[in-house]
Amino acid sequence: MQSSLPTDPQVFMNWKWSQIKPYLDELEKQPLLSSNLDQWLMDWSDISRMISEMYARLWVDTTLDTANQQITQRFNSFLDDIFTPSQAINQKLKQKLLSSGLKPDGFEVALHNMQVEAEIFREENLPLLAEEKKLANEYDEIIGAQTVIWEGEEIPLAQLQPVYFSQDRSRRERAWRLSMKRRLADRQRINDLWVKLLGLHNQIAKNAGFSDYRAYRWKEMLRFDYTPQDCMQFHQAIEQVAVPAARRIQAKRQKRLGLPSLRPWDLSVDPLGRDALRPFKTIGELEDKVSAIYHRVDPELGGYFDFMRQHNLLDLENRKGKAPGAYCNNYDLVRQPFIFENAVGLHADVATLIHEGGHAFHVFEEAHLPYFQQLPVGMEIAEVASMAMELLASPYLLASEGGFYSEKEAARARIEHLEEQVLFWPYMAVVDAFQHWAYTNSEDAIAPENCDQKWAELWRHYMVAQDWSGLDDEMVTGWQRKQHIFEVPFYYVEYGLAALGAFQVWRNALKDQKEAVAAYRRALALGGTAPIPKLYETAGARFAWDAQTLQEAIDLAEEMIEKLERV
Repeated sequence: MQSSLPTDPQVFMNWKWSQIKPYLDELEKQPLLSSNLDQWLMDWSDISRMISEMYARLWVDTTLDTANQQITQRFNSFLDDIFTPSQAINQKLKQKLLSSGLKPDGFEVALHNMQVEAEIFREENLPLLAEEKKLANEYDEIIGAQTVIWEGEEIPLAQLQPVYFSQDRSRRERAWRLSMKRRLADRQRINDLWVKLLGLHNQIAKNAGFSDYRAYRWKEMLRFDYTPQDCMQFHQAIEQVAVPAARRIQAKRQKRLGLPSLRPWDLSVDPLGRDALRPFKTIGELEDKVSAIYHRVDPELGGYFDFMRQHNLLDLENRKGKAPGAYCNNYDLVRQPFIFENAVGLHADVATLIHEGGHAFHVFEEAHLPYFQQLPVGMEIAEVASMAMELLASPYLLASEGGFYSEKEAARARIEHLEEQVLFWPYMAVVDAFQHWAYTNSEDAIAPENCDQKWAELWRHYMVAQDWSGLDDEMVTGWQRKQHIFEVPFYYVEYGLAALGAFQVWRNALKDQKEAVAAYRRALALGGTAPIPKLYETAGARFAWDAQTLQEAIDLAEEMIEKLERV
């Protein structure tokens, strides 16, 4: 059966449900025996890969042009006509395999995942899950349409980012206020979207027999190795360890800037009066130099990135109508990644591309696994792939070695990266704690003004040393500007957990870079065939979130910052 499936995207992207359904029906009808298990799994894997890639390519198209209603409609039609009915049959195939008692090699984790997916599956949720994806696209459309007139030109908000590095404080403030005014203009639309999403999520959880959406989502995300209570422990560790470290960083910034307090428009500018790092002028230059960096990390990884360039698997430049943020997506049938970014010429764009490259390398490294069901990995390790790559690549930023910077500029870039990571942990706690509150107090959270109040409470608790006086509306609506809350609920703590894993990989690299990279690659090559703690162990790290592990990471960051400041 598998030999008759198309492998060319130009062919299978035009397939209808009437062409796909017979393949799934045949799998459902076939007797499942040890003698045909491998072939049955391969056939199921191939059709699953094709449907997954159809979804991925159509969704990518919606992010590349959020204003194109024809593209959006095609994606929505796919959700209704192909994706949703395929999920119903997939559930039957999972049940078929589970009830057979057969245990394919390398399938232990996949079988466990299937058991949980079967447990929470409800057919009445399928249209709701499709609607959830449509609402996420609606968020992208709202954000993607946000532009302002700046110095006589209409630009997307992302293109104001370079202004925040200007030494002219009044210019920074003017740009920041203009951006926030435009964002606040959509406040009601985003509030309305939140009400729809919260109600939808609660109904999905209720249909599946859960008391709240958090309990449902925990199982949907296949989180077996930590609990919501562990997240609370992590928040406490952040309060104990990371918040004081963030206060030290911000106090040093305030002193260097000579300001009575740090306003939101003072958080990006160089505190020593230097112009912003401008590492590249063209997207081609960005790609060339990142390629050189990857080749220094590992020649084969560099080759992966070059393949992506050659096969049009990158879309990096910011433009009007493009969805916000950055991501790496998987094209599972052709076993290739796709990287999306909104580059505007700053060092953050370099860091983002290196980060997303780590995700892309994960796709390449696990491509040898035969079955689609072995591919899904917890984001707790997926983000180690990306965040560790930022640190593994950091020694190779020098222009003399094909990178971007002089020795002093490279040191500055590395300092900024390490400071940003320390400052990130408190912000992560705000985002994660907000979602825990919202989905266990949904009767309160259904009112957006209560969300504003909770966000403000958490912000004041974790985000120290920032002066938002007179900016109440801007501050309390911060939750509206966090894409993950609207598109992938509860997906954020992974960044904080993965950063701890990434710092351990980096600590190993400081002793033996070659072996640390080799261990990193061994972990990625396992795909989803091992539990999260085992994947961390393979990468040379320990899956942990306690205050001591966090303190060790922050100590390493502060030690390296002190060293780099002497360059």
